[in-house]
Amino acid sequence: MGARVVRLGTRPSTLARAQTGLVAAALQEVHPILEVDVVPIVTGGDRSQPTNQPGPEWGTGVFVKELEAALLREDVDAAVHSLKDVPPIVTYGLTLAAIPVREDPLDVLVTPDGRGLDALPIGARVGTSSGRRAAFLRAARPDVHFVAIRGNVETRLRKMSEGEYDAVVLARAGLHRLEVEAAYVVLEPELLPPAPGQGALAIQCRAGDRELIELLEQLHDPATGAAVRAERRLMVDLEGGCRLPIGALGRPRTDGRLHLLGGLAHDDGSLSVADAVGELAAPEALADLLAERLKEPGAAEQRRVVYA
Repeated sequence: MGARVVRLGTRPSTLARAQTGLVAAALQEVHPILEVDVVPIVTGGDRSQPTNQPGPEWGTGVFVKELEAALLREDVDAAVHSLKDVPPIVTYGLTLAAIPVREDPLDVLVTPDGRGLDALPIGARVGTSSGRRAAFLRAARPDVHFVAIRGNVETRLRKMSEGEYDAVVLARAGLHRLEVEAAYVVLEPELLPPAPGQGALAIQCRAGDRELIELLEQLHDPATGAAVRAERRLMVDLEGGCRLPIGALGRPRTDGRLHLLGGLAHDDGSLSVADAVGELAAPEALADLLAERLKEPGAAEQRRVVYA
């Protein structure tokens, strides 16, 4: 590949720009003469941020549609997404060329003094606009009030420090990528399974741009790719036309296999949480197996981790 300019589309938020900066640096590391231009594009999700209304759940695509439209118009050459925002069926004419090495996928509870969920006062106000986070954490602390919160990471932390919230729930990956210092407790996946794809980035481009695809593929991490394929398949398997809160976490094991944890929060407040182990080379088959376990009669009666 000769010298060329690659225009990377990104949301304009601080976190999105930081993530895109990581991709740009990685691209220039594997191809030093490459010139990378970052092109901010405002999405529907960004325009809704000031409303402080509950945000869209994973899979609706509100944070990716305008970026995809810019790709199809050839206004940009590639786009960098948070994978959890990307619908499982990729838009026709586009492809996910690379999933780089994943950041920490877990959620964290941030408080002014670093206390955990059990130590929050009765009736505490916890800021989150995620139905998944509220549903799973409510099962552990039914007395807590989960209140909608919008804005970027810094805005949410500021609102907490000003006393508007007693705590906020955030993705640990965002804190790491922004290098933000905060007092938090990690929420283990058995308590709060992360959103499918959380902590992973997706680099998308036009399906016909073979030269660029070959370049982007150098940033792809096969282990991360297998893990998130399992998570995204599990969501498709479980969704079945409903919009119940779903969490999933795939973790490659040292023995070359893949561990997949999944959780489903039901309308009646009950939870199904289970896991399974399968072949790293067949993540979809593992997800199908786990989906059947989560659908079994009585699966919602208690949290259960089976390690099969």
